[in-house]
Amino acid sequence: MKAVLALVIIYLAMIFLAIQGASQNSPHAAPQGGVGQAGHSIDPAKEADIRSLMELVGARDAMQDFAAHGADQMRENLLDSVPASDRGQQFVNAFVEAYKAKFNPDDASAQLVAIYDQHFTQDEIKGLLQFYGSPLGQKIAAEMPKINTEMQAANRAFSTRIAKDVLQDLRKQYPGVAAHARLAKPRPGQVEQAQHQQQQAQTQP
Repeated sequence: MKAVLALVIIYLAMIFLAIQGASQNSPHAAPQGGVGQAGHSIDPAKEADIRSLMELVGARDAMQDFAAHGADQMRENLLDSVPASDRGQQFVNAFVEAYKAKFNPDDASAQLVAIYDQHFTQDEIKGLLQFYGSPLGQKIAAEMPKINTEMQAANRAFSTRIAKDVLQDLRKQYPGVAAHARLAKPRPGQVEQAQHQQQQAQTQP
């Protein structure tokens, strides 16, 4: 039972994470009213159960959090790519505000309904409703966003540490190439600064 429960938790977490990419990559969000991504109609009773399940697990709030996080990430990327000026800052601010206004949690929810419909039978949805209506299910629903955030941070830190170790090892084997290797995209001015430091090092005895 514990193994099955763990799989359900991980699976639902992955669905939540997938919604962010789906909502950004899909040119048109799936309309409401029970129409799935493949264009087939969802049984109204099953759709109602799915929406009740989404309410129990806080899926709508999770999607809004994903949208806010995505907006922050896009702001950073845009600031790195546009000219560093008042006009550039205004453009980035306008983009983020328009993105937040255009992101409709209800449209994203319609996509989530279609995904649940594809992966769970109606009996399974009812089983999940029963579980998430229990005290343990409610605790899991409340803790999963925190767990996801901690998992992502832990995975990033672990991956970064491993990548740095590998890069350090390869610097001995590829001294010329590895000296210029960077794991992160350099910010404006960093390339010039690195070149200047390299020139100074070459001119010093």
